Amino acid sequence: MLMTIHQLTKKYDSLSQINVLKETYKQVSVIWKSNIDLKDLKEDRFSSIVFCGLGGSAIGGDLVNDYLASEWKNPFLVVRGYNLPAFVNESTLVIISSYSGNTEETISCLKQALKKKSKIIVITSGGMISEVAKKNNLPQLNLQSGFQPRYALGQGFFALLKILQELRLADEDENVEKIVNLWKQKADEYSSENNLALRTANELVGFIPVIYSSEFFASTGYRFKSQLNENSKLHAFHNVIPEMNHNEIIGWESFKEKQFSAKVIYLLDKEFQTQNLKRFEILKGMLTEKKVDVLTLTSNETSKKVRIFDLIFLTDWISFYLSVLRGFDPSEIDFIHRMKQQLT
Repeated sequence: MLMTIHQLTKKYDSLSQINVLKETYKQVSVIWKSNIDLKDLKEDRFSSIVFCGLGGSAIGGDLVNDYLASEWKNPFLVVRGYNLPAFVNESTLVIISSYSGNTEETISCLKQALKKKSKIIVITSGGMISEVAKKNNLPQLNLQSGFQPRYALGQGFFALLKILQELRLADEDENVEKIVNLWKQKADEYSSENNLALRTANELVGFIPVIYSSEFFASTGYRFKSQLNENSKLHAFHNVIPEMNHNEIIGWESFKEKQFSAKVIYLLDKEFQTQNLKRFEILKGMLTEKKVDVLTLTSNETSKKVRIFDLIFLTDWISFYLSVLRGFDPSEIDFIHRMKQQLT
């Protein structure tokens, strides 16, 4: 007898991540009401902004690049590694993001930023980074502890957006309220029987997801890929249009299902550039010729910014359901822990 999704969740979801998902909107509300003293930086004019983080602590930087793409006046770079770029100097704003506060690559970047006398702001829940921030009197936005970083996007992204708003680089109160209300509503929908997230996850069981997105959904696609990796314990791949039309598209010419059992997922939006929309349609025809199924996910929200977070929430739920449907605990990240232990 097949188990219901409630039974599967009870069996495999050891840390009740389903409840964390349901209450993600609360993370946003809490962080948006938090305080950070940036009065000494408000009048500064930064030559550039560098955002440092890894994994779930880095994705907020990618997302804000898409979210504010049409409004940026400062060069903005995300660094996922040990070293700051050579151009970083005293006029650079370096934002250090580490949920645990102990990410060694990000600690390295923080130490370099201090040597370069950059303007520094810290986003963390504690750890060594918090200690360094306190020792050097750096502005720090404190995150709630107790979450896994990938389940704390409601804090991580909106902490960064809060900082940018405090620095008068964004004005997002209205959109944040809309996203909070949307996530609250969708939490009820996606935790009900036979919902879109569960149906999509069921369609992906037994397949490798290949995600294609474009423009302001680029980082949403990468987030989805990463969530499938960590939550669903599954290889997944992501690329963007039009870039993939100049290389990866050729790989489908020799597609054989027995060698690579894949399903393609489109993250589509009505405001994509007209030629890119045509590219999605033409590619779908080519994939259909090769008998590759194409699933399409989209959002009908009015605001482009809200649509980004509508799809992020949907894909987070898909990755959760795909985990328990495949018989895996969405909390377990054994290989990540083993890598860190063997590096020390």
